[in-house]
Amino acid sequence: MLLEILTKINDYVWGIPTLVLILATGLILTIRAKGLQFTNLGRAFKSIFKKNEGHGELSGFSALCTALSATIGTGNIVGVATAIAAGGPGALFWMWLAAILGTATKYAECMLAIKYREVKADGHILGGPFYTIEKGMGKKWKWLAIIFATFGVLAGLLGIGTMTQINGITSAVSMAFDANNSNIAFSIGANSYSWATVIGGVVVTAFAALVILGGLKRISKVAEKVVPAMAIVYVFLGLSVLIMNATKIPGAFALIFKSAFGWKAAAGGAIGWTVKQISESMRNGIARGIFSNEAGLGSAPIAAAPVQTNEPVEQGLVNMTGTVIDTLIVCTMTGLAIVIALCNPAFEAGKKEGVELTAAALSFDLGGDGVSIQFLLMICLSFFAFTTILGWDYYSEKCLEYLTNGKMKLVFIYRIIYILAVAIGPYFSVKEVFRIADITNGLMAIPNCISLIVLSGVVAKETKAYFDKYPTL
Repeated sequence: MLLEILTKINDYVWGIPTLVLILATGLILTIRAKGLQFTNLGRAFKSIFKKNEGHGELSGFSALCTALSATIGTGNIVGVATAIAAGGPGALFWMWLAAILGTATKYAECMLAIKYREVKADGHILGGPFYTIEKGMGKKWKWLAIIFATFGVLAGLLGIGTMTQINGITSAVSMAFDANNSNIAFSIGANSYSWATVIGGVVVTAFAALVILGGLKRISKVAEKVVPAMAIVYVFLGLSVLIMNATKIPGAFALIFKSAFGWKAAAGGAIGWTVKQISESMRNGIARGIFSNEAGLGSAPIAAAPVQTNEPVEQGLVNMTGTVIDTLIVCTMTGLAIVIALCNPAFEAGKKEGVELTAAALSFDLGGDGVSIQFLLMICLSFFAFTTILGWDYYSEKCLEYLTNGKMKLVFIYRIIYILAVAIGPYFSVKEVFRIADITNGLMAIPNCISLIVLSGVVAKETKAYFDKYPTL
């Protein structure tokens, strides 16, 4: 019943208007910024390690890691598998398209967040789409800023920040230690939960509480160490799959493109085309793409705002690399591994979804017994998702700080509620938590994308001024 209600809401939120708005935002910003995600990508990567100068709380690298800590998570491992299972292999194509255009979106929203950020009386910095809307578009649009901040709190508390992440971790732990679900701790209705799930949930919740209660600097320090290390491990695993199955990659790409545009084998061997298949591929690909890289969602700008810099464009370039790393590299590896397996008739996908489908595909592609892959995937997913929990706590706290005019006692109470949401996350189904995440993501993206389109002229002006001033790095 709950899943049916959530699905109906999700279908409405992620209807054609939202899909068009997100893609149009990326396209408009790509044109206004003169395709800088293509022409200045190398410069953007070089800027990551540049020493920052100016007022702020974090280095550019720390801000990028904080943003990546919130994006490289279940979206890369679980979300991609869920998108392919629901929308077919073609969902991966729409995920790529959303990411290519979203790179310009990520640049613009982070740059504007620094331009319109606010330094508080105690010296700490607050910024994000709420101030971009209020200061950039004017006070009469503050209602739109409030809507964004409200959805930002809900996204962190009920969607992408808590339940999806802890659910992904405990699913991986259960798969690794009790795949048959034989050691039951308790049951709720028809659902039973193993001791592996319960213990995994308690441990993650406890560690999350220790870090969350420590604030931004502790979160950024953890992110700086964990995110690069785990990304390297997972990329190594993905490259191993692609190298060992190099001859199968062209076939996988062919299936992705055919599926993306609705071509499929119909009865009797004829070729059919369905609008419904395209719609499902687009909906799942774009939604999961945003879930993964958060371009257009308005979250990364909140992490970029406190950066020690006097050049908003420079940090915008740094942050846009996050979309490339997250979706065009990490998600692509996961997606290709799954599609390569699906191309082989011997692979039995069955009703697998989420991390189970990803683990089964990786094990099949590598030709192992699956046990070692399950453990390695569990470790990667656990660390990825854990840092996402931390990053989204920070994002949603800042949205709440804006809504409450800096009443930090309320923010501290929110931290406790956030930790409780993490604790109950393992006891929802994968489909339910992803529906909730998709709904809150979509509602958060709408006001942010509107502001980016309205302020696209400011983006163009600031970008031109910076490159005129600094033609080379």
